Amino acid sequence: MRYLLDTHALLWALTDPDRLGPRAREIISARNSELVVSAASAWEIATKQRLGRLPQADVLVGVYSRHLAHLGVERLAISDEHALLAGGLRWEHRDPFDRMFAAQAMAESMTLVTHDRAFATLPGFAVLW
Repeated sequence: MRYLLDTHALLWALTDPDRLGPRAREIISARNSELVVSAASAWEIATKQRLGRLPQADVLVGVYSRHLAHLGVERLAISDEHALLAGGLRWEHRDPFDRMFAAQAMAESMTLVTHDRAFATLPGFAVLW
């Protein structure tokens, strides 16, 4: 089973694991879990940091690759297939990052690790917290 980490799950795994749900914490800490981080997370972190909505990310952005290596995650690029699926989703949720996470979880048959309840309204993939 592969697990796609939503951006907040990634940030909490790196900075404050106690904020993770019990199942999410268990999956992320298990060395045999196949954890995946989307390029959309780097995009979201950098965007929110630039806008001042994630000021604590200054340190993270500078050594992002090292943090991902520490967690032992696989990186997932955004493909044309992912982009077309995200853009075409019949889902009222407008957040482009969330749309991409949903599309990638669907296209790659992954479970999305997220606390965001907006994903509960979209069928086609599993959510874990």
